[in-house]
Amino acid sequence: MPKAQVLDKNGNSTAEIDLPAAVFGGPVNDHLLYEAALNYQANQRRGTATTKTRAEVSGSNRKPWRQKGTGRARAGATRSPIWRKGGTTFGPRPKDYGYSLPKAAKIGALRSALAAKQADQAILIVNDLTLTAAKTKEAAQLLKGLKVDSALVVDVRENAGLFTAMRNIPKVKAVDWRTVNTHDVLSYKWLVLSRQAFESLVEKLK
Repeated sequence: MPKAQVLDKNGNSTAEIDLPAAVFGGPVNDHLLYEAALNYQANQRRGTATTKTRAEVSGSNRKPWRQKGTGRARAGATRSPIWRKGGTTFGPRPKDYGYSLPKAAKIGALRSALAAKQADQAILIVNDLTLTAAKTKEAAQLLKGLKVDSALVVDVRENAGLFTAMRNIPKVKAVDWRTVNTHDVLSYKWLVLSRQAFESLVEKLK
């Protein structure tokens, strides 16, 4: 079973902890990682692109001129798609691009992402991530002590000050362990977990 060091806020080792092979030691399924990342991005799409049809543009339904005898092409309304300022035919409409992955696929993808991080030796477990004040300066000092620049920081939601302090730091995202997803794990170089978040996440994925 692989092991990891538990660090303090200065990056010094204080203990050693086992990494369950079922979560961190499995094979990395590249296709499953791709599907999970694609699903996350699709669910983030707003899908608000839209155009007006002939029923929505301003204008009258009155026939602009009589059918025959004018020498001009026949026309039934000024809102026709072939007219300037007319409606759009088959234009984009608001759409929901989101879809769901099976629960087993989501968990499998997250296990693969964690196994990939472990293979890269890019997982840090910190005994406690609590800050004395919810200030960006303190959060930056914490990351400096751990010697990380691009990181997904995972803790429990009760530690609200950490999430507030991390918001303005580039290449860093702080999340509650319940919302950890494959896309975020793969998007950052380091995965930094508090010991409490690590234990909760392992219990969820075992």
